[in-house]
Amino acid sequence: MTEQRVPSPAGPAWSRWIGWFLARGVWATDVVGAHHVPRTGPVLLAANHTGVVDGPILAGVSPRPTHILVKEEMFHGPVGLVLRAAGQIPVDRQGGRTALTTALGVLRRGGVVGIFPEGNRGRGDATSARAGIAWLALNGQAPVVPVAILGTRRTGESVGHVPGFRRRLVVEFGEPVVVERAPGVSGRAALVAANEAVRVALSDLVTRASARSGLVLPTDGPDREPA
Repeated sequence: MTEQRVPSPAGPAWSRWIGWFLARGVWATDVVGAHHVPRTGPVLLAANHTGVVDGPILAGVSPRPTHILVKEEMFHGPVGLVLRAAGQIPVDRQGGRTALTTALGVLRRGGVVGIFPEGNRGRGDATSARAGIAWLALNGQAPVVPVAILGTRRTGESVGHVPGFRRRLVVEFGEPVVVERAPGVSGRAALVAANEAVRVALSDLVTRASARSGLVLPTDGPDREPA
């Protein structure tokens, strides 16, 4: 396993403005509930995932510079150079321990980490979640802020589709979820309970945000992108 250094906070500090331009200039993004993100200390942003631009949008509208876990396949060529300079974290979806330990280093530094618990672009309804987010929350002692991202992909569009100019998008931040390992509870049981708490909070937020905004999730959610 290749060791990965904790990325500098300077990357997200400058690259968030690229995301902001995309969210506000290229697309018309409404942001709700940004005040729920704690102003200081370690924070995890747990977002649903339907389209290819979810990462840049999340980085651009987050009230704090954010290191986002991105699939390692994106870290090639010019795009890969930009992602590394921007302080994003490559993750091997078959075994993401290196990415998790790197993200943990960011949290212990008091930074913000963004993660898509579903693992793949799909329907974005958070019916399932991988345990990495819970592991980070428990070990990094970080509150988890659920984030609903809506409008980046519509029914019939591929998971790699880039939304058209000035499409309306919505990003809604929910109330933080704090998970802890209670005395006498095994690490495994605490992880399972924490993961379900985060998943339910995210799923509920997505449902409420969709109802409030009128932006519906795509109905054709592939579990994985085509090879």
